[in-house]
Amino acid sequence: MSSYAGSMYHGSPLLLSLLGPLTVKRIEGQPNHLLYSLVSVIADVVSAMLIRATGQNLRLAYLRSLESLDLVKQIDVSEFLCSGDIAALIYLCNPFTIVACVGLSTSPIENMAVILCLYGACSRLIPLAAFGWVIATHLSLYPAILIIPVIFLLGCGPDSPPRKLFLQRHQQKEVLNQSKLPPGFSWRPIIHFAFWAFLWSVYVLVLCGISLKQFGGLWEMFKSTYGFILTVEDLSPNIGVLWYFFAEVFEFFRNFFLIVFHVNILFMILPLAIRLRHRPCYLAFVYVAICSMLKSYPSVGDSALYLGLLGWFVNELADMQFSLFLFCGYVGVSLLSPVMHNLWIWRGTGNANFYFTTAMVYACLQIVLVVEGVSAMLNHDRKLRILITGKPQDAKS
Repeated sequence: MSSYAGSMYHGSPLLLSLLGPLTVKRIEGQPNHLLYSLVSVIADVVSAMLIRATGQNLRLAYLRSLESLDLVKQIDVSEFLCSGDIAALIYLCNPFTIVACVGLSTSPIENMAVILCLYGACSRLIPLAAFGWVIATHLSLYPAILIIPVIFLLGCGPDSPPRKLFLQRHQQKEVLNQSKLPPGFSWRPIIHFAFWAFLWSVYVLVLCGISLKQFGGLWEMFKSTYGFILTVEDLSPNIGVLWYFFAEVFEFFRNFFLIVFHVNILFMILPLAIRLRHRPCYLAFVYVAICSMLKSYPSVGDSALYLGLLGWFVNELADMQFSLFLFCGYVGVSLLSPVMHNLWIWRGTGNANFYFTTAMVYACLQIVLVVEGVSAMLNHDRKLRILITGKPQDAKS
């Protein structure tokens, strides 16, 4: 029968074909979900290894940028933390990662695809980057906006200070050394990426079409996966805010607010891309965090992903405000959310507002994290500009 005959499954038919049998295949004397749990653990370990490798590449690129700006003597690089190791530990030891794995969620697979895309783009492995992007978009739709950070990574290279700072430094020396300038934008790897993305997309769609040939074909898959995401049909309680809103909104206004919520993500893409174009990996972190706030069916696995990516920038964001407040807030929400859910759903001594309050606080914490994180990164670039020019007033430009 079709994978979408009932209302239980709304994911990729390929993922169901690969991992579905593992949820029912039983090892004698062991739980029947043990094999799938092992796959989730392997996916998380692979993701942590890729995060560590990408973090090391970003750290080396950052140190090369400081050397090109002749700021190594002014900034004690020996105190820099190993961002790759920290990011991998944050991802592996994060309770959200463990909970997503224990809950038999598909988040570890989706997170691995996103990280694989960023690793391939940062390492200039174009076929791998295209494969990760296609699979991540196929599984969850929202990673499609990561195409912009990937284009910046392939066209300009990893994160670095703005190109304007390099020009100011060399103008002070009255000597323009092209070898110390960051590379200009190149369209050649972008064209290669588009070719490989098209190739992988056709391959995935052909496999999906074959698996659903007798059950409606690709249209059935699009309607039951991407259509299910965009129409927010399932209003089961989750850690997001859309389920409560669309449970209360009048049916006449439902389509209007569906457009508002989904377009809200798109409205943020261009301004952030313009402001953070010189830091594509950090731009990817911001996009992932925004999607985890506004997506139709969020999970704690989404938070585990962007918190792990945030570990790449522990050196640049050392002066970020409200760090302790955010940490305590995440801990508090993590403890109160299951309690409120239990009081409402199982004990019947509360109502939906008990649980929705924790979801609102969780969303506010994510907003504060994104806003303060972007502000801290821009302040870091301003400090570098002050070190180069020696004029604090230039930091306002």
